[in-house]
Amino acid sequence: MSADAITPVFVRLKLSLLRNGLRQSGGRKAAYITSAVFALLFAGLQLIGLIALRGHAHAESVVVLAVAVLGLGWAVMPLFFPSGDETLDPTRLVMLPLRPRPLVRALLTASLVGIGPLFTLCLLAGSVIAVARGGAAFAVGVVAVVLALLVCVALARAVAAANVRLLTSRKGRDLAVLSGLVIAIGAQIVNFGAQRIGASGLGELDPAAGVLQWVPPASAIGAVHAVSEGSYGLAAAQLALSAGALAGLLALWSRHLTRLMTSPDGSTLPGAESAAGERSSTGLGRLLPAGRTGTVMERSLRYVWRDPKIKTAWVTSLAIGLIVPVFNAWQGTGSVYFACFAAGMLGIQMYNQFGQDTSAFWMVAMTISSTRDAYVELRARAYALLLITLPYATLVTVLTTAMLGDWRRLPEALGLSFALLGAMLATGAWTSARFPYSIPQEGYKNVAPGQTGLAWISIFGGMMAAALLCAPVIALTIWLNVSADGDDWTWLLLPVGTAYGAGLAAAGVKLAAPRTARRLPEILAAVSKG
Repeated sequence: MSADAITPVFVRLKLSLLRNGLRQSGGRKAAYITSAVFALLFAGLQLIGLIALRGHAHAESVVVLAVAVLGLGWAVMPLFFPSGDETLDPTRLVMLPLRPRPLVRALLTASLVGIGPLFTLCLLAGSVIAVARGGAAFAVGVVAVVLALLVCVALARAVAAANVRLLTSRKGRDLAVLSGLVIAIGAQIVNFGAQRIGASGLGELDPAAGVLQWVPPASAIGAVHAVSEGSYGLAAAQLALSAGALAGLLALWSRHLTRLMTSPDGSTLPGAESAAGERSSTGLGRLLPAGRTGTVMERSLRYVWRDPKIKTAWVTSLAIGLIVPVFNAWQGTGSVYFACFAAGMLGIQMYNQFGQDTSAFWMVAMTISSTRDAYVELRARAYALLLITLPYATLVTVLTTAMLGDWRRLPEALGLSFALLGAMLATGAWTSARFPYSIPQEGYKNVAPGQTGLAWISIFGGMMAAALLCAPVIALTIWLNVSADGDDWTWLLLPVGTAYGAGLAAAGVKLAAPRTARRLPEILAAVSKG
């Protein structure tokens, strides 16, 4: 079948997936629309900001770096964050008589439908307007925008096809964890670079932009600036580089699709054989409380250790939670309050507790017949998270304080961390019952098609609620620090923050339990979608 014949089919199928996902419930539709509005609002503001940059001496450096970071985001976001493009999973097409090249064109076209490509288009258009001068530059800009957009989408699809079995493979589990760790470190390096630029001015960007203007998709935007400066040969070389990158990515994507759709997946067979000889118990259960609480805690901890996607999320959170406060303290620009980042990153793991179980949640649901059962289930999951988070948050706070030498603020930093952790446990328990979503077991996505907006509302809505719940402790911290005699009483923030966080966590679990017990069929349907 030719590309011309199947491309409209894939586009209609993509639209049908989006439409049917939104039809499942009014809440899901509202969540998707809200997330889309916020994304497009940010894109519009970014477009206005780039247009306002027009004529600035360092405009080219800014837009080249922005497009380079955008390309990096397209490469990693579908793999490691729950906001992936809801295009078709190629593993679902292995039984269809489709040739690789027409399939690549059809999937590429279908991938251009969505909020992500529209956001990218706005940024690219703003970048062209910021640097283009003259009719020739704008003409080249049209070509550059198309090339850069296609490079971004092709890069995401090629990386996704290459790693589609990675997160579900026992052999690839550690590599997936390492990839998440590398990305976490790289993101923080970019963050620290941005802080330095803010202190020294945009001129700091020029050396990096001089290199990145030869790296697709940023090279396409570099070509627009070259035409504006009259360097037509340079512009032609940069456009050719972008076009070559697009051709190479499409060829790589086609090769991985061919391998994916024609080769058997035996990656888990050795793991299954070796697992047969493993001991059924490691003694972990003997260290945990008896009854359902200990059983649920052990199950949750085993998921963290054995499930590739959950393990990746935990390792990434552990890395970022340590890197942000420690790197800032090492640079001399940090504060002991940055240590709260560790508690915040690990608190996110409380969100979508039932979705982490995927379709196996039906076995858990069979054991919940009352509000009391739901309460014990949620409480035990919170205990399992605290078993890792409490010592880790304490360690990061003490390490940050030691690097800064500000031991006087250690009690208040710990109190704030514990209050934040308790607030996130509370909101995480509630959103797990109110906004559950599926994490597909197969493929590279972290959220099922049609549930992306629901996932963003669950995570970011819960985080905003947690911040509001922490307002009393934050206000007390500020008051004690500005009060004349407050320094003598800041030590109280440790017991106050600890008690407040514990109270919030207990109240959140208590409030979420009745909703969990009532909504078990809806939760089961939502988390089993993938």
